[in-house]
Amino acid sequence: MNTLIGLLIIAIGSFGQSSSYVPINKVKGWSWESFWLIQGVFAWLVFPLLGALLAIPAGSNLIELWGTGGALPAIIYGVLWGVGGLTFGLSMRYLGVALGQSIALGTCAGFGTLFPALFAGKDLLHGDGLMLLIGVCITLAGIAVIGYAGSLRSKNMSEEEKKAAVKDFALTKGLLVALLAGVMSACFALGLDAGTPIKDAALAGGVAPLYAGLPVIFLVTLGGFFTNAVYCIQQNVKNKTGKEYLSVKGNTFINNLLFCALAGVLWYSQFFGLEMGKSFLGGSPILLAFSWSILMSLNVTFSNVWGILLKEWKGCGSRTIGVLLLGLVILVTSIIVVAMAQA
Repeated sequence: MNTLIGLLIIAIGSFGQSSSYVPINKVKGWSWESFWLIQGVFAWLVFPLLGALLAIPAGSNLIELWGTGGALPAIIYGVLWGVGGLTFGLSMRYLGVALGQSIALGTCAGFGTLFPALFAGKDLLHGDGLMLLIGVCITLAGIAVIGYAGSLRSKNMSEEEKKAAVKDFALTKGLLVALLAGVMSACFALGLDAGTPIKDAALAGGVAPLYAGLPVIFLVTLGGFFTNAVYCIQQNVKNKTGKEYLSVKGNTFINNLLFCALAGVLWYSQFFGLEMGKSFLGGSPILLAFSWSILMSLNVTFSNVWGILLKEWKGCGSRTIGVLLLGLVILVTSIIVVAMAQA
């Protein structure tokens, strides 16, 4: 029962993340770099800090908690993850919500699961390590199939149809950006792993396991915000778009802030849900190690549902849609295989 509860919580958080790019479409009068920076303030600073406040032991504070060890590596990995987060946003721009998230998150799922295991010296060719490797391979196979569906879509659509579905559609550029985003985004998992002493200190201080990892999440997102802020401000200067923040007036400005805040809280919900869900998976070591891949796989699945609803696959033939659905089934299968192995 605990396993099912944990997976359900992770799934709810995943649905939130996959929905986070929908409100951004409602932002008016701001260029990409402007709305990306503002939603980042909410996604990587405001809401992660509020979450971290839930995990302060009695008689302590966040500064003391972060001082227990692992804070600096977590921030550094966050800076590297920020490169992934930045290019992740660009992958949405060039490929759309469905295909962009599929490629980036799929790559992130594989590397983000295997990197911590390898750094911990886990044997991936025997026992539990082999099961973990098999699960990741199935995940990557699903991503490859979804990527093939994307190539079929590109071949079968006219330039006008591509632009109608995704304004700045560019398959080759988008795929390269999405792959880079996936590899660098895997550093988030390494940041969480580096912050383990902080999580342990929170647990020792009486903090519930549901919240103990939240202070570490803030450190990783703080590093990521730095990377994204530097790039977005540089683009504001280069493109002379810095004036956009205050150029929109009245209800438009308020609506933009609200939609960016909504996007931010939905994005943060994936890691809030991940940490809460993992607290229910302690009895299943492989599921616990595979939880990152589970989150990313569900993100891909839900993002493609949104892609269909947003008509990003409109005009594609039945063969293309069939290949897409096959890829999604393979992704879900990876979760089922690992879960059954732990039964």
